[in-house]
Amino acid sequence: MKDRPNIKFGTDGWRAIIGEDFTFDNVRACGEAVARNLIQTERADQGVVVGFDTRFGSQRFAKAITETLNSFGIKTYIFDVPAPTPACSFSVVDQKAANGVMITASHNAPEWNGFKVKSNSGGSAAPEEIVDIEAHLHQVLEGTANRISASQAQNHTFDVVTSYIEQLKRVIDVEPIKNSRLKVVVDSMHGSGAGILPAVLNGGSIEVIEIRSEPNPDFPGMRQPEPIGPNLKPLSSTVREMNADIGIALDGDADRLGIVDEAGIFFSTLEVFSLLTDHFMGRKGETGGIACTITMSSMVDKLSKNYGAPVFRTPVGFKYVGPTMIENSCSMGGEESGGYAFRGHVPERDGALSGLMFLEAMIMSGKRPSELLNDLHDLVGPHVFKRVDVAYSESKRTAIANKISSALPDSIGGLTLESCDRRDGVRFDLSNESWAVVRMSGTEPLLRIYAETPDEASLSAVHADLRKMLSV
Repeated sequence: MKDRPNIKFGTDGWRAIIGEDFTFDNVRACGEAVARNLIQTERADQGVVVGFDTRFGSQRFAKAITETLNSFGIKTYIFDVPAPTPACSFSVVDQKAANGVMITASHNAPEWNGFKVKSNSGGSAAPEEIVDIEAHLHQVLEGTANRISASQAQNHTFDVVTSYIEQLKRVIDVEPIKNSRLKVVVDSMHGSGAGILPAVLNGGSIEVIEIRSEPNPDFPGMRQPEPIGPNLKPLSSTVREMNADIGIALDGDADRLGIVDEAGIFFSTLEVFSLLTDHFMGRKGETGGIACTITMSSMVDKLSKNYGAPVFRTPVGFKYVGPTMIENSCSMGGEESGGYAFRGHVPERDGALSGLMFLEAMIMSGKRPSELLNDLHDLVGPHVFKRVDVAYSESKRTAIANKISSALPDSIGGLTLESCDRRDGVRFDLSNESWAVVRMSGTEPLLRIYAETPDEASLSAVHADLRKMLSV
């Protein structure tokens, strides 16, 4: 019997260190598990879209997956070039495929890669589908899977970027944006979103300046290609130097968005989603609910009341948000990590589309990003947010998890505990319209601590109490 590798699908697929657990053998095993699940569910004839990003070896890993799927009689459609994860999601729908597989570790550090599975809706595969795939994977790795005979299927290479760009133009009217005379700086963070926004907006009076657009699997100048404040200093400085109107950042696989305003000041992801909510439901008049994770801002709840829209909270991960959007006919969905989805597109995060939506908000309102944020705070009151990621050794995982599961304080940071939600770690709803969440990351060995309060003093007190409570 083989030694079984440590392969576990978390909140957004399986991720591992390249050359350790992320090997060709293990990637092929995951591909075989997808194939066996499609055969068992009688969907093998629909085929699979296979995509890849700019990380080390991604294209070769993707090729290995197509070879595996083809050997089980499943046709494949593979990207011709590295492209965003949302391009894979859209292509699943466009090709009428049963699944999509995207080789990417999203915003993780350079030494990581990953294996994401998309459903036939284009969204992240639902938890129950992942459970079935993992069951097949267990049998493959243990050498107990039944023998399957199939004729060799074909692999088709297709132009992914052109079809994806045309889809973006269908979802949002880009002509007013193209002719807005705005000056926009786009930071592609050396990832697979490079060139997308300039191509969408080419041909008008708008000026798009792209930085860090060269593919580079080392992601130089940053710990990881995540669009958070510390990683976006080059974007902020370029916005100031060029006297630009806004800075837009896309993460490593371009499914997440970061925003800096005209002064180069970073907006939190909670502020960005709240601004997009106000735009989508206010200016655009969209109706329907809002699907978001337990780590999303309470500003969304206040906005939803203004627009008569219900809010559906989920555990962290778009594998929960996407299905919730579908089940409840939601107009939009979002998570704290900067991933946002909109009706009319696939129920999955899309950084480029989110950036276009933000530009549309500026044009329709006639306001700069800082003015939009001031208007938001006038509407819902002041909110400040902070997330802290604490690395831990595997030996401490159980102890930390036990402390999270048993935590039930009367107050945190001087704020009274009003209720708890334990669907994913624990969310503490506190007095003074505040909240906090502590949970283990589903993609990295990190303890994540989140909190939102009306002021910095309360925020610091909440974080200090939580770290003391968890001994981290």
